[in-house]
Amino acid sequence: MAKLAPILQGRDETALAQRMALVAFAIRIVSAAIAFISQIIQARLMGEFEYGIFVFVWVLVILAGNLSCLGFHSTVIRFLPQYKARFENAEIRGLTWTARVFAMTSASVLAGFGIAWLHWFGNTVETYYLVPVFLGMFALPMIALGDVLDGTARANSWPVSALSPTYIIRPLLILLFMLAALALFDLPHTATTAMQAALAATYVTTLGQFLAVTWRLRRHYQRGPHTINFTAWFRVAIPIFLIEGFGFLLTNSDVVVVGLYLDPDQVAIYFAAAKTMALVQFVFFSVKAAAAPRFSAMMAEHDMRALGSFAGQTARWSFWPSLAVGLAVLAVGEPLLALFGTAFTAGYVLMAILFAGLMAKALIGPGEVLLTMAGKQNLCVLVYVAALAANICLNITLIPLFGLKGAAMAAAAAMMVEAVLLHLAVRNALGIVLFAFANPLTILNRQTKAATP
Repeated sequence: MAKLAPILQGRDETALAQRMALVAFAIRIVSAAIAFISQIIQARLMGEFEYGIFVFVWVLVILAGNLSCLGFHSTVIRFLPQYKARFENAEIRGLTWTARVFAMTSASVLAGFGIAWLHWFGNTVETYYLVPVFLGMFALPMIALGDVLDGTARANSWPVSALSPTYIIRPLLILLFMLAALALFDLPHTATTAMQAALAATYVTTLGQFLAVTWRLRRHYQRGPHTINFTAWFRVAIPIFLIEGFGFLLTNSDVVVVGLYLDPDQVAIYFAAAKTMALVQFVFFSVKAAAAPRFSAMMAEHDMRALGSFAGQTARWSFWPSLAVGLAVLAVGEPLLALFGTAFTAGYVLMAILFAGLMAKALIGPGEVLLTMAGKQNLCVLVYVAALAANICLNITLIPLFGLKGAAMAAAAAMMVEAVLLHLAVRNALGIVLFAFANPLTILNRQTKAATP
């Protein structure tokens, strides 16, 4: 408790970032438990085949909804703290309004194209995917809006408003709505029923978050004129879209490729193993959520040494908790998988393979966030293009040869490639050694010493 006191009571920016990390970490712990339990129940209710259909389609829907924002949800995080530091409330109002309208419009257009594609080319899709994918199209605008609201709350250091709707409320509502559909309306235990529940939960969650975040924005910034710098925001949003888009694809491409190559029951086994091991990732996500606004503010202050020191702290914040959580999950991995069903225990070896990749990523912390907030979006895009290309090539090569083990090996190798490239990019672009066991100021100290007469 003595060590926590400075974090809980401190008023400086580092203490604020640490508090946000702790809150985000707590939310992710709760959300991981909720997601894990709900996935077990859904797998038991639907069986491997139908559960595999649902998770494959839901991953595609989440991917499409997030990408349809075209980076505006993170652009809010990039600009809002800087506007707030300069008391530019008109720009804040314009930015938050523009991000919402743009994200919903682009997601609606994408959904329209998706429905048209299903109408004209639906015969090229397996019949058991058609109805779930059709339902998923109607969720895209709300997922995109939810991502923008998440970014708005994170930019204001409101971790509960940012994270709890997506990671606690929505998974709970999906499970509750599905149980209600089965018990009260006697609907079949299928992926279509699960997608109906997911669609209803998404609308309820996002609309509730919209009301809550809008109310808090009006309290802090009040009503007034809107200053819209769309060109400047869009110029930053597109590289962020490419960075996060490639990163998001990097995280989920294994599930997508497995779904394209293998039957839904195999998708179910891989998804259960990957998401059980992904309990490690909520540590990284928590650190990322806390670090992004602080990185942005430090760049505005032009203090590279402070930025380097804080970046080194985020790498350590990422590594040690990830190691502890990962070893704990592996220790009980097989019994955890057995909860999904007896066939799912075949995924235990996949967890061990994925753990190696996750720890490589944890060693360098939120490197992509640091590069993005430092204005090095284009460099980050190149890193993720290379990592995603490696991921896809490895998946296409290894899945036909080794099946599910090949998918896990491809995902782990891609995470290692990503970690190495991000480390080198941060080192060369910012002079910061981003590694959990290194002094982040080594290069900056050397440069300072060389410049001293």
